[in-house]
Amino acid sequence: MRNNHEIEVGWNFDNSYARLPNSFFTSLKPTPVRSPKLVMFNESLATALGLNAQALQNEEGVEVFAGNKTPQGAHFLAQAYAGHQFGHFTMLGDGRALLLGEQITPKGERVDIQLKGSGRTPYSRGGDGRAALGPMLREYMISEAMYALGIPTTRSLAVVTTGEKVVRETDLQGAILTRVAASHLRVGTFQYVAKWGTDEELRDLANYTINRHYPHIETNESRYLSLLQEVIKQQAALIAKWQLVGFIHGVMNTDNMTISGETIDYGPCAFMDEYNPETVFSSIDRQGRYAYGNQPYIGGWNLARLAETLLPLLHDNQEQAVKLAQHEISNFSKLYQSYWLKGMKSKLGIFNEEEEDVSLIEELLTMMQKYRADYTNTFRALTFEHLEDLKLFASSEFTEWYENWKARLGRQQESKQSSQQLMRNSNPAVIPRNHRVEEALEAAVNKGDYSVMERMLEVLSSPYAHTQEQAEYSKLPAPSSRPYRTFCGT
Repeated sequence: MRNNHEIEVGWNFDNSYARLPNSFFTSLKPTPVRSPKLVMFNESLATALGLNAQALQNEEGVEVFAGNKTPQGAHFLAQAYAGHQFGHFTMLGDGRALLLGEQITPKGERVDIQLKGSGRTPYSRGGDGRAALGPMLREYMISEAMYALGIPTTRSLAVVTTGEKVVRETDLQGAILTRVAASHLRVGTFQYVAKWGTDEELRDLANYTINRHYPHIETNESRYLSLLQEVIKQQAALIAKWQLVGFIHGVMNTDNMTISGETIDYGPCAFMDEYNPETVFSSIDRQGRYAYGNQPYIGGWNLARLAETLLPLLHDNQEQAVKLAQHEISNFSKLYQSYWLKGMKSKLGIFNEEEEDVSLIEELLTMMQKYRADYTNTFRALTFEHLEDLKLFASSEFTEWYENWKARLGRQQESKQSSQQLMRNSNPAVIPRNHRVEEALEAAVNKGDYSVMERMLEVLSSPYAHTQEQAEYSKLPAPSSRPYRTFCGT
């Protein structure tokens, strides 16, 4: 029976993952921290989860976010998984995160509540299990921006500082992020069970996944093949959305690809300014494996690894199972291209289909790369026909392209106003510009000033509003001879 405080807060936990085989996880409690302090809190998300936002911001709520207190009904556990990291397979797991429980929302939805940076686990591999404040604030900021852009993503409920230092190259402020996800099931979860579990345990995991994320396929005769199809479809749509806004994940290891189709693990992520398919921000991606232009290919590669784990469930005959898997994986690129093309046409105000649409889009992107045009601002300028600011727009080749584009719009039934509205809804006015993200982190981490981040989050919360304040946030950084670099923050 829950006490009055638990009822007041609104925690409503169930822990279905804990009912899976014990080898899938380790039950343990977080390592307590000295003096937690709440520095970021997502009131609207708390309300949507059925939680009392005001009650969560008091001392007892902060103790929960710090891992110092276990709310009734919670079941702390670290999930086991494996993964291909930059192409190399290894045993992994929640090395610095614990699942607090699964909150059942007022709408009946089930979501994971996870503490990230909560201390060592059996999967820490020599790490301290802690997180620094800067990377946790980055994840909070970027994940909420992605949510506002309409891209499936984990979300951030809170960040607390721990009152303790974490040692990296220097001493940094410790922090814990409370992350909310449809689940933390990963391609790497299936890889772990396929490698170290039994076929029956693999079946348990697949059945659990279907029940949790794809219940509409439960009665399908080939339910495990349907599961693969659903994940392929979700990931094709997700990665297309990344490409359409210029988002670069930075570390697309198989343990960072969810079965639900959500973006997860915001480490060295960033948004592209100047359009270039070879753009890489991550300091550890020296070969460009996870460059912007490679993301669709890596998505297909990761899904092939998922398909391999499902082979025992797809067909009793190994050869036939491989054929079924290969057929589905071959559909990924076609699905991705379809989602991407539809999105690009929307960015250009195009409703119907013509054979030359792909070449029209590719010609624009080629010019954008040649003239080093800003990705977001180019499409925003086309939306409002403000063409005087970019070098690209002064070129003769763009003038020819522009006339072809206008003629293309004229060959559809929809009005000019309808096309512009479609473009307004498809081209964000603002993204988390890298220099703005760094500005907010600098103020918060080094000065204890969270107002810069809060202001930025407010601007990013309605990216398609196209307000005057957003125009200010769309400005590019001053030229620099040093390339922008991001770091994993582990």
